[in-house]
Amino acid sequence: MTIARKLALGAMAGLVAAAIAATPVRADDVEMKIDNFTFNPQQITVKAGTKVIWTNNDDIPHTVTSKTGIFKSKAFDTDDKFSFTFTTPGTYSYFCSLHPHMTGSIVVEAGTGK
Repeated sequence: MTIARKLALGAMAGLVAAAIAATPVRADDVEMKIDNFTFNPQQITVKAGTKVIWTNNDDIPHTVTSKTGIFKSKAFDTDDKFSFTFTTPGTYSYFCSLHPHMTGSIVVEAGTGK
């Protein structure tokens, strides 16, 4: 391999590394599943600032509706998603407004100061 090629490959590797480092990664995102008329997992604990993403894996529409009205999705169908970012510590109970027996809760703890 020529020196010019080695330098070019090294420069490209540096650009790729810089691009990756500049891309924000949301390690705090939490994936939730809706499947077989259940929220899975049914209860989770997250840090303030966490985005929770629900994905509907059922064949029929569902909603994600806070019991206190803080968040409410529209009815979303198979493979559709709904997300909400929890910024305030507390316990957030929710249900599917189309199937009220489907319930879940999110416990939000104080953030890590990010």
